[in-house]
Order: sequence, then structure tokens, then C-alpha cells
Amino acid sequence: MIFILLPIVVFLHLYFAPYTKVEESFNLQATHDILTYGLPPSLRNGSDFLASRFDHVLFPGAVPRTFVGAATLAGLSQPVTGFARTLLEKQMVVRGVLGFINVVCLLALNDAVRKTFGRTAGTWFILFQTSQFHVMFYASRTLPNMFAFAFTTIALRSLMLSYAFPGPTSSPRYHRLVLFLLTLSSIIFRAEIVVLLVTTTLTILYSSRTSYWNTITKQVIPAGLAGAVIGLALTVPIDSFFWQRLIWPEAHAFLFNTVEGHASDWGVSPWHFYFSSALPRLMLNPLTFGVCVPLAVFQPGLRKSSSGVLIPLLGFVALYSILPHKEARFIIYVVPGLTAVAAAGAQWIWLRRGKNLLYRLASLGLIASVAACYAASAAMLALSSANYPGGEAMTRLHDIVSKGPSSSMDSGLVRVHLDDLTCQTGATRFLQMPLNSGWAYDKTENQTLLHDPSFWQRFDYVLAESQERVIGKWEVVDVVKAFEGIKLLRPGESRHSADAVEEGLEHMASRRQGLWYRGLELWGRVEDLVRPTLPKKYWVDIRMVPRIKILRRQSLEYDGVHINTDSAATS
Repeated sequence: MIFILLPIVVFLHLYFAPYTKVEESFNLQATHDILTYGLPPSLRNGSDFLASRFDHVLFPGAVPRTFVGAATLAGLSQPVTGFARTLLEKQMVVRGVLGFINVVCLLALNDAVRKTFGRTAGTWFILFQTSQFHVMFYASRTLPNMFAFAFTTIALRSLMLSYAFPGPTSSPRYHRLVLFLLTLSSIIFRAEIVVLLVTTTLTILYSSRTSYWNTITKQVIPAGLAGAVIGLALTVPIDSFFWQRLIWPEAHAFLFNTVEGHASDWGVSPWHFYFSSALPRLMLNPLTFGVCVPLAVFQPGLRKSSSGVLIPLLGFVALYSILPHKEARFIIYVVPGLTAVAAAGAQWIWLRRGKNLLYRLASLGLIASVAACYAASAAMLALSSANYPGGEAMTRLHDIVSKGPSSSMDSGLVRVHLDDLTCQTGATRFLQMPLNSGWAYDKTENQTLLHDPSFWQRFDYVLAESQERVIGKWEVVDVVKAFEGIKLLRPGESRHSADAVEEGLEHMASRRQGLWYRGLELWGRVEDLVRPTLPKKYWVDIRMVPRIKILRRQSLEYDGVHINTDSAATS
């Protein structure tokens, strides 16, 4: 029953960090629009229908992205969104469906780990995987990478099964499925997976028991053609409709980011970044890549299957390191495979724990490392959950207005402007009240308009990082703070988070926020008890700083409803 840990941990990450960042916004907004507005009644008025309703028409982004994932997610989510009671819960349901898909794929991979390496390896795979922060955190996030993740994980499962059942008929069948899924996902979701496709193809050719020509003609070409044809048949018609022009989004993104080099505009990392920084952070447990993976590779009974999994994955990371712009999520597909090989090494140690003291100590070390990783992941989740001020500000705004009169504006319409940081850190269409309920939202980025005083006169509330950029007379009704970082306090320095705790407990809008601030409060009590006993009185402070101000036009009257703005205005 240990497999139940996977869905539990993924959904805990979703519950405590329900908001999203800008990288996830396209698929999330697209899913919302398809769920809310559906499709145009006829193709002839499709352009007008999309332009008046869909977010991507007004905010297309740097490159077009595919609607295949969003349309699929909307279709799967539609039957269950009716159970959501709040705006945020509806967003969580949609993310939960994606998380469930990725959980099922990881469980399928776990089955392959058991069949390839053994039942105990399957148990260690679950323990290692659920104690890693990043895969569990991202599993329900609507990044293009996490749509592709499901395909690459099932492809990895088939690759492992080809080593578990190396028959003359079963092995080629598994290989064709591997190559088909990798081709399909690279065509639709992420073009970089073609690099993984190349390294996997070369590995299959090298390990093939038949001639290269036979493998190419009976496995590589049929699988590749099927994946390419089906992928193009899905993405081109669907995306051409939604973008209202003939388009293959991933080809466009590849040309823009890689060929034209625009990806470097987002930053450049050294060639070794993936190996020296990203992979250790993704794997989290140093014993997995420092001890267990090498052990699995060097043991004769595990070498063939372990190397068959590792070579294409590490080859992908090595080749992809050539590109200057690097992000950990670009290589997240390799983590389950590396974890599977680490589980095989952990099994080898665990099954020998009764032989001598060295194996016993190594086994205890594995248990201790997993426990430490669970604790570290919980801390990382807590800190990450406090880094979505835009989403938090939207929730607080609705709570503030709901405590006022039903209609504070002459027009009966609550008009809100959301600034860039608000939109980047959690404000989504799922969190917006529907127009027919008396709310209207604006995300104007045009600097000419933002410098026009008359532009701001149309709004009743503004969610802004900087009050100085909002022209007119506005009062701060609340300030949303976010995690800034961790600071080592020297003797005599007091905690910066003390004020944040007091204000957070006063203004919290949900049980989830309450848990975070109660945690900070508990950390303060631990400091009061422990710090005085320390020889040099050093301590670790969790810094919370103001991020988003909720501004109300001063002409609004609240008919005696009191909102405490003193602390917010001086923060």
C-alpha cells in the first residue's frame, strides 16, 4: 500500500500551493476559457468568438503554445468542476486532474521498476520519489513540461520493460512504443524532447540484438512516422483553429527560442549547470545520485538494465547543456528514470542489511536520508506556498469587498486593475468573479495608458506592486507579503518575520494561510526557547516582505464598515 504515498504527496503540494506563476498561465487560462465559454457555434464566427472571450487573443505571449493539453484537460475536468465551491477550488480541481494523470504515470513506472529490478526497488522508488520536492510540486502545474512529463514517463516505463522482458517479439514492441511517445510529445508539447528521442534511439540501436538496418526499418521509422503523423494531425488543426491561422506551435517556439536565440533573453547559465546544480536539486537526496546510482551501474546483475536507462537520460542532459538558457524544469523528465536506478541500488544495500555492520549502517543511512528529504521538502513547500502574492491578493480583495455593501459603486460594477507582478504571481481567470456578478478586471500593460491620469479613474480597486505608479488618490486597504529569503541573524538581531506573523494572523483569508502563519509563529516560539541557550546566539530568520498592495479609490464609501488600514498603510 505504500504506492498511496504518491497521490497523497502530490495533492498535499497542490493544497498548500494552489496558486500559479506566469509560466503556467497559458495552459491554465486556456483551460478556463474552454471550460467557461466552450467552442464557437460555427467556424464562420470563430474569430469574433475567440477575440471577445479568450485570454490568448489579448495576451498571446512571446510564442504561441498548443491548445491540445488545455483542451484535453478541460474535457477531463468538466465533469468534476461542479463539485468546486469556490473560485480557487475550481482551479485546484483542474490542476488536480493533471496531477492525477502524472501520478498514474508514475505508478505505472513503479510497476516497471518492480518488474525490472524487484519489489523492494519499487518500494524505494516510491520513498525516493515522494521525498523529492520538485517533481511532486510540479506534477499538478500546467506547465507544457508537465503535460509532456506523462508521455516521457510512460515511454520510460516501456524502455524499462524492454529490459525486464527481452524477448524477440516483446522488446521491439516496447521500443516502438518508447519512440512513438517521445516523438508525439516532442511534436505537440516540448520540442527539446527530440534530443531525448535521439539519445534513446541511439541506445536502442546499440543494444539491439538484430542488425541496425532491421531495427531502423521495423522499429525506429514506423514508430517515428506514427508519432509525427498523429502529433501533427492533432496539433496543427486544433491550434490553427484557436490561433486563427495555420500554425504548428512547437515548431514556431523552436525557431524563436533556439534558432533565433531568444531563449537567452531569459538568462544564460554555464554548460555544467544541469549536472552541478539542477540535477542535485531535482534528486534532492545526495545518497541517490552519490551512492545508489553508481552502485546499480557497477553491480553485474543490475548493470545492463541500469545503464540502458541511464545512458539516454544523461545523454539528453549532456546534449541539452549546449543551449545557453537553462532551467531545471527543462530536464525534469529524467528524474523518474534516475530515481528508478537509484531504487535498484538502494534495494541491493537493503537486502544485505543483515550480512554485516557496514550494510546495516548503510541501510540506516538510506532511511535517515529519506526522512531528512521529507522534512526538507515540507520546508520547501511551506516557503514556496508563500511566494504567490498575486493569487493571495485576489483572494483577499474578494474577501474585503464581500464585507462591504453589495454595491459600493454608482454603476454597481467593481472595476479592478491587476498589475504585472499580480498577474505573474497567481492572478488567473479562475480567480476572477464572472462579469455577470458585478466584477470587471483589467490587465493593461501599455505604458502610455498607464501614465495617463484618466486611465486610472475608471477603476475602484488596484492590485499593484508599487503605489507610486498608480495615479490619483488611493488608500491601502491591505498589503500581501511574500517570502523573500532566509537570513542568518547575528547576536542581537531580532527576527524580521515577527511583524509578518502578527499581520498575517490578523488578515489571513483561509485555513491554508493560517497554517503558514501559525508555522511562523511556532518558529518564533522555538527561537524564544532555543536561541538563548546557543553559545553565539545565531538564528535563522524567514524574511517576509510587502509585494502587492490592495488599493481602493478614496471616493469609495463603506457605510460604517470598518477596515483596518493603519498597519497596511505603514508597511
